[in-house]
Amino acid sequence: MAKQQKTCPKCFSEHAVKSGIVKDRQRYKCKECGYHFTVEKLGKQIDHYYVTKALQLYIEGVSYREIERILGVSHVSVMNWVKQYNIKRAENTEYRPTYQLFSYKELLAFYKDPANLKGAGMIVTEVGDKYMMIRWERFRK
Repeated sequence: MAKQQKTCPKCFSEHAVKSGIVKDRQRYKCKECGYHFTVEKLGKQIDHYYVTKALQLYIEGVSYREIERILGVSHVSVMNWVKQYNIKRAENTEYRPTYQLFSYKELLAFYKDPANLKGAGMIVTEVGDKYMMIRWERFRK
């Protein structure tokens, strides 16, 4: 049976031995520096698709809470991604974004009506098995 090598996080030595169990996790002791450590805990990984979509929606003016409702990802995670990737969105007070979610058939029906295609900028993006249409409408004065 092959032994799995554990690396000390303090001195990066690969000479470590088992040293008990703490909170149901194997504990190790480094033979070089005497440091006790446990195996790294792997966090929950979120698919990069959702990170990209969340950042796109944020740039388009959708709020953190709305992104949370649309994608099912915590608004705090979205805030952290915005900070991590240093994303800035343009401040434009003359327009406001509105969004709608459509199935494929609903999107086709929406496009068939010419009145829906005039009077506002629009972008359509795929979100899971649905399509999201974001429109920018000018504030009426």
